[in-house]
Amino acid sequence: MLENLSPQPADKILALVSAFRADPRTDKVDLGVGVYRDASGNTPVMRAVKEAERRILADQSTKAYTGLAGDPAFADAMIGLVLGETVARDRIAAVATPGGTGAIRQALELIKLANPEARVWISNPTWPNHPSIIRYLGMQMGEYRYFDAETRGVDFAGLKADLSAVPSGDVVLLHGCCHNPTGANLTPEQLAEVIAILTNNGVTPLVDIAYQGFGDGLDADAAATRAVAAACPEVLIAASCSKNFGIYRERTGILMAIAADAATQPLTQDTLAFLNRQNYSFPPDHGARVVTTILTDPALRADWETELEETRNGMLALRAQLADELRRLSNSDRFDFLAHHRGMFSRLGTSPEKVAALRDHHGIYMVGDSRMNIAGLNAETVPILAKAIIDSGV
Repeated sequence: MLENLSPQPADKILALVSAFRADPRTDKVDLGVGVYRDASGNTPVMRAVKEAERRILADQSTKAYTGLAGDPAFADAMIGLVLGETVARDRIAAVATPGGTGAIRQALELIKLANPEARVWISNPTWPNHPSIIRYLGMQMGEYRYFDAETRGVDFAGLKADLSAVPSGDVVLLHGCCHNPTGANLTPEQLAEVIAILTNNGVTPLVDIAYQGFGDGLDADAAATRAVAAACPEVLIAASCSKNFGIYRERTGILMAIAADAATQPLTQDTLAFLNRQNYSFPPDHGARVVTTILTDPALRADWETELEETRNGMLALRAQLADELRRLSNSDRFDFLAHHRGMFSRLGTSPEKVAALRDHHGIYMVGDSRMNIAGLNAETVPILAKAIIDSGV
């Protein structure tokens, strides 16, 4: 049987990691992998996470299952973090998942059960795992224009034209904040137009919010998701705790499904629990318990928010430094978009050949579509990157 298996497409980002590790150069710079790093190149454990884990270790008396949907307290805490008071709690079904990826997978499984003919529309470009999972599940997929390679901003005219043609019953996948891979976000005014299109066309939004707190702040980064949730009768939301809590390896995420009314919520909740049972039975709990402990303790939450703000402001400072250095070297403002983008990523909008030149001649590693991880930089490597960009004619 196993001899009949076919090779699967290699993950380009993981291949880039391997190539970086094999590179003997000491001045190489890794801007490929999508993991937050501090100025020393480490992915630290946050203070509040360490304290929450200490408390859990001291107080936890059992490792028994929590339930198919996970701990209800985790759902309540995350709904509060992402949605605030935007939607009545009795309309929201929720399940814990193995990371944000697990939440996306379960959301797509739910769509498949509810409407097997639904087409899922994704931004061009988007996170590579979005189309990969959609294809694996055998679902129909479409794309809407998003990134303008000239301005390095949102191609809003193209986006509106494409979304206006999406038929009723289909699903549009939106990035809640800090668009991956481009870093370019919709303005509030643009978002309002998108919401009007979705509601008028009877389209269901699926929001992937993986970087809340990394852009403009916790509430500001949730604003788009909350606006969509307030306006659309049904919304799916996949949220990740990997980045803003720094618990990547704990695989902590949640899927929320907002039903049109409270009467539909129990069936939705039961279906989500059913899907968890089919895919992995009970979701992991440790990371979820860490998050719950932090969000429900005022002192821990305050410390977590302080450290998250330090992280966010550090990335903004790197963006500003890089944009300033490129302005100085190029004597132009064509790289100012880097300071306007938000989150961990920006897309340079250059060719794969020039990305390869950055790697081969300067030891700068980024994804072939020119997505770079701003958090992979520090104050010392920003000038190195800026010079390499100019020397390579990007």
